[in-house]
Amino acid sequence: MISSFRNFAKTRLAGVLVFIMIIPFVFWGMGSMFSSGNTNTVAKINKRNISTEEFLEYLNTSNISQETIKKNLDKGILEELLSGLVSRTLLEMEVIDYELTVSEKTLLKKIKENENFLDENQNFQRTKYEKFLLANNITAPLFELRLKGRELQKSLFDYIGAGTTSPQFLIEKIYEEENKILEIKFINLENFYKNKDSFQNEDLLKFVEENKNQLKEEYLDFKYAIINPKNLIGVDEFNQSFFDKIDQIEIDISNEVKFDTIISGLEIRPIDIKNFKFSSDKNEIEKKIFQLKNNSYDIFESGNNYILYNITNIQKKKPSLDDNKTRNEIIELLIQKNKFDYNRKLLDKIRNNEFSNKEFEEMGKKDIQFIKLNSIKDNNKFDINAVELLYSMPVGSFTLINDEQNNIFLANVISFQNKAKNKDKINEYANKQNSNIRNTMLKTYDLLLNNKYDIVINQKTIERVKNFFQ
Repeated sequence: MISSFRNFAKTRLAGVLVFIMIIPFVFWGMGSMFSSGNTNTVAKINKRNISTEEFLEYLNTSNISQETIKKNLDKGILEELLSGLVSRTLLEMEVIDYELTVSEKTLLKKIKENENFLDENQNFQRTKYEKFLLANNITAPLFELRLKGRELQKSLFDYIGAGTTSPQFLIEKIYEEENKILEIKFINLENFYKNKDSFQNEDLLKFVEENKNQLKEEYLDFKYAIINPKNLIGVDEFNQSFFDKIDQIEIDISNEVKFDTIISGLEIRPIDIKNFKFSSDKNEIEKKIFQLKNNSYDIFESGNNYILYNITNIQKKKPSLDDNKTRNEIIELLIQKNKFDYNRKLLDKIRNNEFSNKEFEEMGKKDIQFIKLNSIKDNNKFDINAVELLYSMPVGSFTLINDEQNNIFLANVISFQNKAKNKDKINEYANKQNSNIRNTMLKTYDLLLNNKYDIVINQKTIERVKNFFQ
């Protein structure tokens, strides 16, 4: 609950609100639109009602223009804004429940230490403070009230996350584990796979027979006509007469008038296609008809033309090796299958402790390469997930890894070496660990809030507010 509220600024709507020019506005006379009772409540948190007036005031202080809200009604802008008000109200209730306070002295100190209000000597300047208020069209009491609210929320999260400090020895251990130098030797497996020329015709025939159901391809027979103003009404203009005729064609299709009957009346010569198989190099119109094969008879737009088509036959056939394109596709599938099978067998040997360093040396011979990785984030050579896998493995172990081009390598972990400690980086790790622990505690706090508060949204009232903008 809390995490979703706190992430509001990262949502797509927040992006809309940030980048659209924002103009303040006032709801004139809107309060009279709503009567008392439930119709004046937009949401309820346990026994605490959020009234329409509160919601309107919240919208007013959000500085979002009426036009912006109107344009984004169908994108859920009012619901998003209401969630913001609900989250703020819920946090206010939690502050009260935990009896958290912020003194006037603390608020004064926060204002006087704000960099926006300091001169070059770091002294507070009241004139800067007052100019800030004027520039933002806000009074001092309202600014201080908002500041107090932010400080109370900060105190709440500090209270919930109190004690979230990771032990120093654990931080240093994680730092060492992730920043030690890892030395490995590896072999590029590309030379161990079969290449295109290694496959004989018998291999292809066997593969096709074993996978004939999965490899079957669809072949279509269809007719189509290209219709435009020039060949339909004799002019280049898209006028009402042209669209009336297109409408009539659509009516005829819905009335199941046959393709040939419609075409004969148009005096347009259709194109007849047999055994069409989809491929990227085919005619765009014919590829589109193939994609629409679930609807065998229809008309669609294509650029400056309308296409009337009728699919007369769909047949699934076993791929023919006489077709060079199909043959090359089958060979590529065989190449990938060979790689997969080879890698799987090699991994099985490694997992069953049947692969030794001697076998590694025999495989690699003069092609064994060495590399040192500087940290768990060092992905200059291998994919980052492969690097993280290597850092999790013991010295002497073997595994398969890949780079960002999906080349596959057999790797052997040789050694780990600790680097000299970097105080600044250790401090970064401390902040990272503390933040992770804190986030875990806040997620637990979310679960507590879900059980503690019952939130009900009055959709009818929200619809009334929407009607005002429409």
